[in-house]
Amino acid sequence: MTIPIIRDIAAAQAGILCRVPLDEDEAAAQTVAQIIRDVRSRGDTALREWTRQLDGVTLERFAVPHDRLEAAAAALDPALLEALHLAAAELERFHLRQARNTWVDFSVEGALGQLVIPLERVGIYVPGGTVPLPSSLLHAAIPARVAGVTEIVACSPPQRATGEPAAIVMAAAHVAGVAQLFALGGAQAIAALAYGTASVPRVDKIAGPGNQFVTLAKKAVFGAVGIESLAGPTETLLIADAQADPRYVAADMLAQAEHVLASAILLTPSAELADAVQAEAERQLAHLPESNARAAREAVEQRGGIVLVPDMETAFELANAYGPEHLCLLVADPWDQVGRVRNAGGVFLGERSFEVLGDYVAGPSHIMPTEGTARYASPVNVDDFRKVISLVGLNETALRRIGPAAARLAAAEGLPAHAAAVRARLEDQEHAG
Repeated sequence: MTIPIIRDIAAAQAGILCRVPLDEDEAAAQTVAQIIRDVRSRGDTALREWTRQLDGVTLERFAVPHDRLEAAAAALDPALLEALHLAAAELERFHLRQARNTWVDFSVEGALGQLVIPLERVGIYVPGGTVPLPSSLLHAAIPARVAGVTEIVACSPPQRATGEPAAIVMAAAHVAGVAQLFALGGAQAIAALAYGTASVPRVDKIAGPGNQFVTLAKKAVFGAVGIESLAGPTETLLIADAQADPRYVAADMLAQAEHVLASAILLTPSAELADAVQAEAERQLAHLPESNARAAREAVEQRGGIVLVPDMETAFELANAYGPEHLCLLVADPWDQVGRVRNAGGVFLGERSFEVLGDYVAGPSHIMPTEGTARYASPVNVDDFRKVISLVGLNETALRRIGPAAARLAAAEGLPAHAAAVRARLEDQEHAG
């Protein structure tokens, strides 16, 4: 048996539907703190030493020349390059619809409004160690570009053979139009982006997923720089009815499960579907490369499963309590069920709208909230790369109406200077009137 079938809902809630925070590796946290301190104090010298020690690469410069990005794109298989361009276009088309605008509301009391300002410089972290992820570069950089960010830079680990990021990451950087790509990975890249060095400019915000060391580093530098999220292991929860195709259900679960530490969970009221998915997953695993099959098998056996529920109402209650990164509705009428969803990073409606499309080319950023943070967080979007400045331009009419209340509230808070600042205007206004 590959995917366990759980018939006791209480057991599922105490098991696979109950997230247990991963134990924070104290040794890793200490190493990350050391790297950050070192990069902050010694800059490029520390970057070279840590890159040599951790990546096995000796670099004199970290910035990848623009002609190398262009050459990487030109050398890419034309169909693959076209796929990158398609993904970028779909991401741009989707995120262009998200933008909030500056507004000012004028009245007899003056004006109130807000300025929506793009961030000046954003840093994108792109995983590139075991498996380079050019899609992650696009899914962070394109929303930032749509937001109007002045300068987008990116970091991705150097490959031992070339001393550069993976060729497909360089090609994606060219497609996304990043201002500069740096051959830097791990905690040292996050430290460089957060504090700046002679070679790497300090950014206003860092976006993009990474491994444990990257996440610990993002957590450590938050405050000195903005962080879009602290991504945990990826996760998919599927709700399927008896009409769902077990081939698709199994394929979608395994597609998620081949990520390291991923979780893939199916909720269904159909025992027949559960049995069929279990058998189908075993058949499909046999056709995966050994390393992928091993990762997927471990994920579905240890962090995944099929939960039999009495009805769809229970399925949605469990799903909302879990708050998955990806919620896939493989049901007869998925649009009729959308109103039941309260907590999810993204909802995928039907068998033709599956999560892998979202990973690459559907349009929304695939950088979505994990670890139950979908209760309050959103996928990466245009607003992640903009800030709002409030505008207050009130006149005497407004002062006359709201000033006394401001003075009373200030006095109640024990702030007499605040109250005095209001009363001075009120008194002058009274004398002038």
